[in-house]
Amino acid sequence: MTSLDEAQIRARYEAAGQGHVFQYFEELSPNEKDILLQQLHDIQVEKLAGLLEAAKTDSLSNDHTQTITPFSKHVGRTTDPNVVQSAYSRGIEALSQGQVAALVLAGGQGTRLGFDGPKGCYNIGLPSGKTLFQLLSERLCKLKCLTSDASIPFYIMTSPINHQETVDYFQQHEYFGMSKKDVLFFQQGMLPCLTEDDGKIIMETPSTVAMAPDGNGGIYPSLQQSGMMDDMIQRGIHYLHVFSIDNALTKIADPTFVGYCIQQNADCGNKVVWKVGPHEKVGVIAEKDGTPCVVEYSEISTEMAERVDDQGRLVFGAGNICNHFYTIDFLRDKVMPNLGNLYHIARKKIACWDESIQQTITPETNNGIKLESFIFDIFPFAERMAILDSERDEEFSPVKNAPGSDTDSPDTARQHLSQQAQKWVIAAGGTLTGNRDSGICEISPLTSYGGEGLEELVKDKTVECPFNL
Repeated sequence: MTSLDEAQIRARYEAAGQGHVFQYFEELSPNEKDILLQQLHDIQVEKLAGLLEAAKTDSLSNDHTQTITPFSKHVGRTTDPNVVQSAYSRGIEALSQGQVAALVLAGGQGTRLGFDGPKGCYNIGLPSGKTLFQLLSERLCKLKCLTSDASIPFYIMTSPINHQETVDYFQQHEYFGMSKKDVLFFQQGMLPCLTEDDGKIIMETPSTVAMAPDGNGGIYPSLQQSGMMDDMIQRGIHYLHVFSIDNALTKIADPTFVGYCIQQNADCGNKVVWKVGPHEKVGVIAEKDGTPCVVEYSEISTEMAERVDDQGRLVFGAGNICNHFYTIDFLRDKVMPNLGNLYHIARKKIACWDESIQQTITPETNNGIKLESFIFDIFPFAERMAILDSERDEEFSPVKNAPGSDTDSPDTARQHLSQQAQKWVIAAGGTLTGNRDSGICEISPLTSYGGEGLEELVKDKTVECPFNL
């Protein structure tokens, strides 16, 4: 039998008005009782009512009456060599002093890619066979070489469905050359699904609560509850770079982005790529009543979407790519005290136990709610937000759609990496021969993090495509 105190757990749920979760308890086997008690023990049931009430208040708020305006502060651009040179130097300085950590949101599976496993373990089809996790890890190893082998902790947020498989993957590959103590794993949070009318926990089976991930904004409570926030503080980390796993071009712990945000004295920063057209379906950085936020494409009018400045650039063009900078002070002092105010209501079809037929069913219409938050929900807490506009072909190639898809697929990611490699060789003084489109050109992240250091390999030399450096 479990060592958990059944009476204590029952008392907690009765006090929270959720005692019905024990409705079938006496009918359960000893093993089923253990499973349910463990699950109930881990849920912070005392906080549920407050989270739900805050989410309902949010859904009833007058967000749609707020005035949406373009982001009003200066936007830096990576096409400006003066900005890049200065920011890069400042970022390298912070990295060399052990003040920067990287964090990847990697809780997703590769289902849409036809891959049964964590998305980070997906091989995008490069000649080297490297996965998304390996590309990131090797870039980080190279960055350590550029910063006098400074410690750059790598935090990996998984989910209950892929946590152990992700940990095992890194162990099997000996952390791709990184120090084991600097690779840390923690899980995204889960919250019970609730009935909408009275906020009661939904049971999926007599021994299982219906649970759902709390959105990518769950990073914040998970950082706190897992102890990773404390770990960063103990390590002396000042700055955190956060990004999603599905971008094959991510510059992990990017010195330029980090350095730019530090120079701007920003507490929060966002790396963006400008929209390719006015109706590209991507959220943009803007302001609501003067407060920075992400505005979804569905929230702005056609006129706003098509509006341009005197240089012909889209005014609402700063496309959000889930690539963020935070100071640890900002997370600790502004975000963590406000975690209860971040959730939104999502009405869903939730698998639930049907007592009349004694089995789990998935209804045809919405029967409950999930509480979820978005990573950018904390932007309004920022007093000084920095935006860095980066070049799409150097920084953004998402891997979301199945092989063969025209956009955002492994195929397009390979092409973008190949084109980037060719560009780097030319910039380093090499001359390309052969058919550039005949195969995939690849430069290992261990050879170059961002195009630097290639001169001794290719300057004044002929490089035949496809190549692998």
